[in-house]
Amino acid sequence: MLRGLFGNIPDVTKNLLIVNVLLYLVSIFFSSKGLDLFTILSSHYVNSELFAPYQIVTHMFMHSPNDILHLVFNMLLLAMFGAHLERIWGAKRYFFFYIACGLGAFVLYNSIGVWQLMELKREIIANQSYEFLGYKSIYGLNEAIVNDQFVSDVMRGGGRTSEDLVNYFYLQTSTMLGASGAIFGLLAGFALLFPNTELMLLFPPIPIKAKYLIGGYLAFEIYSSIYRAGDQIAHLAHVGGAIVGIIIVLIWRKRGKNFY
Repeated sequence: MLRGLFGNIPDVTKNLLIVNVLLYLVSIFFSSKGLDLFTILSSHYVNSELFAPYQIVTHMFMHSPNDILHLVFNMLLLAMFGAHLERIWGAKRYFFFYIACGLGAFVLYNSIGVWQLMELKREIIANQSYEFLGYKSIYGLNEAIVNDQFVSDVMRGGGRTSEDLVNYFYLQTSTMLGASGAIFGLLAGFALLFPNTELMLLFPPIPIKAKYLIGGYLAFEIYSSIYRAGDQIAHLAHVGGAIVGIIIVLIWRKRGKNFY
């Protein structure tokens, strides 16, 4: 049965599907044992106390335990568009493209958050806001970010002090996870190469050209990254993956019209 299911999917795409699903299941299992791999392997901002270098790669293979549709949707897109691009590019070029788009998502997502964390830390130190909670240094504050008592203490404080510290806490502990950044790179690459290919919508069931469907989706993500930044979706990561995908395809196309 599995052989029939995966028989028409090329090797790199097949292995990416397997790794994503296995990591999701393994993380669910260990979560029941008290080990939170979802937090450990997801990406934190690079100036967060919870950041580790391996997260630059591992985040793109993790998906939220509370949103299995996130995993399902990403894997469907990977199977549909990734498999097609792997067939025309070959395994090595396709794998490079996929990882590069995932890294592009990481870079753009971090670009804003890192700056916000730096500014908040500067404000907290300048105002000595941490002394309000009895923390004697900013390093003591960093150690407190994983403490629930810290949050309750902050919430009792009120005013600008409370606002700065709560924002600092949430930025320190916020995570980015999922294959969406790399997937958006695949979508952008496909739309550039095959702009007039008709894709069938599910609701309503009508055909629409790739350049309009994927272009519209990307435009929505750009809009959302500006005006819907607080909806718990890393829209900037989606945009970052798409930008890298577009740049790579344009470079490859310039080098040779028949690169695919």
